[in-house]
Amino acid sequence: MAATAVIPIGEYCMPPRKVPHRIRPTLDERLITARGFRRLDARGLAVPRNIFVEELVHTPIEEQGTEIVERKGIGHPDSVADGLAETVSRALSRMYLERFGRILHHNTDQVEVVGGQSAPKFGGGMFLEPAYILLVGRATTVVNGERLPYRTTAMEAARDYLRRTCTNLNVDADVTLDCKIGQGSVDLRGLYDTQKHLANDTSFGVGFAPFSETERLVLKTEELINGPLKKELKEVGQDIKVMGVRQGDSIRLTIAAALVDRYVPDKGHYASVIEELRERVIDHAARHTKRRVTVDVNTGDDPAAGIFYLTVTGLSWENGDDGSVGRGNRVSGLITPYRPMSMEAAAGKNPVTHVGKLYNILSFDIADRIVAENKGKVKEVWVRIVSQIGKPIDEPQAAAAQIIPEKGTKIASIRKEAEAIVDEELAKIYKLTDRLVAGKARVF
Repeated sequence: MAATAVIPIGEYCMPPRKVPHRIRPTLDERLITARGFRRLDARGLAVPRNIFVEELVHTPIEEQGTEIVERKGIGHPDSVADGLAETVSRALSRMYLERFGRILHHNTDQVEVVGGQSAPKFGGGMFLEPAYILLVGRATTVVNGERLPYRTTAMEAARDYLRRTCTNLNVDADVTLDCKIGQGSVDLRGLYDTQKHLANDTSFGVGFAPFSETERLVLKTEELINGPLKKELKEVGQDIKVMGVRQGDSIRLTIAAALVDRYVPDKGHYASVIEELRERVIDHAARHTKRRVTVDVNTGDDPAAGIFYLTVTGLSWENGDDGSVGRGNRVSGLITPYRPMSMEAAAGKNPVTHVGKLYNILSFDIADRIVAENKGKVKEVWVRIVSQIGKPIDEPQAAAAQIIPEKGTKIASIRKEAEAIVDEELAKIYKLTDRLVAGKARVF
């Protein structure tokens, strides 16, 4: 660690401010600071919060006749791009912290996965041409004339992520990994490096709570297949996609699951694995819903024509399927067209001042708290937060919570508590940085 390094102003981002510990305020004390009034920060200066809470007149998701939910699994090419982008950001953050005690400017939210070519067959095929993965973005590469090992850090982190996530992939032989991360923009770094964390973009974040049964089922199904089931069904690879469609009280799950050819000797074994996977998912679904659940797996197969979802590595991108950051799951881990969503690609963005990342995660944190702390009073919550470039990240242009109250509950009875929750979560937005660097906040 360069303990004696002298870093000029404008070359680094100050660490999160330390706010003196105090006893948790009472609700009345908290309300003085909410409702968009000006409040006193830790330095005794008045700052705006711009908090708005209102009733949402809308049919709750569980009462709507139809619902569509999707999750791209961890081996899907878009998810691989997201995972690599976030992994590289975390690795650079740790490197900066170890050397300088603070996270320097970077954004690694541009990763491209270009599919290779393979020749899968029952009993084991082969990779013909390696896939190509390009790491792109901006980072602080030089401090005080010293060039940092940013490229080595990024490449090692990416290789390690691929080995841990894509367990049937020979990372050294089957992937060509390239890094074109360069130095960041001077203007953006100027905003990033101030003592008070300033938004580096005018952007918004969106969150909601609670998850519907269909949303929870789709998420848990992919986590089951790419989690506990791997020990029992090694034939199933990591490239999984789950699409949930609810019509009334019936849910249909359509699953695309890439099978690993060397573990599948013939068509009969392939069919038995598909049936076993289907039955296990149906059994698992009963833990999350009482609705009728139908499960279809690999509906694109045509056994008579010799068409099967068979791969060498359990990944579709071994044979031409491509992936990019931001094309897949939102920070909820899902794609939810029946809910408010942001198109922001959160993975790989810096964890200190990039509001496109922070506000999306914070919106879900706020929505979850409002629901959890108002049990029996709140049916559904939508949260939206919007920044203004150059302004402190804890002082958004607007932080709006729209609430669908339970029947018999007046919005006035929960408005103050909701306003106070929004205010508290904004005040501690700086803590999100530690969660992100530690990998404890979902971004895809």
